[in-house]
Amino acid sequence: MEPKHMSQTTPYTPDQPPARKHRHGCLTAYLALLIIANSATGLIYLVASESIRRNAPNLPEWALPVLIVGSIVNLVCAVALLKWKKWGFWGFAASGVVIFVVNVSAGIGVGSALVGLLGVAILYGVLHIGKETKGWSQLD
Repeated sequence: MEPKHMSQTTPYTPDQPPARKHRHGCLTAYLALLIIANSATGLIYLVASESIRRNAPNLPEWALPVLIVGSIVNLVCAVALLKWKKWGFWGFAASGVVIFVVNVSAGIGVGSALVGLLGVAILYGVLHIGKETKGWSQLD
């Protein structure tokens, strides 16, 4: 005869699907905005690089390629967040810091450059909205 505590256990089934994740509308909308904005920004940097250089003579030679890469990194990170990857937030935050440094190096005031980090703060806030649909706690 089997001990009582053994008969009440449920068998482990590795094929059991993971719990379904739910994203609230504000997070979905903000991630969509990030994808659109970073795609557009990267394209503008690529297409209008000569015009940007003429209009910003203090911009270091290395700055535009770094800004283009920053836009691509932000795009990848936003898609990662759509796929519930926590590294997407940390990548977005790191990219924000790098872009802040580029902006300060280009002669933009520290106050104006800090506005660029506002997107990271908004993302952090939107990830923490809600109870069951709170994005942060659902990230892998």
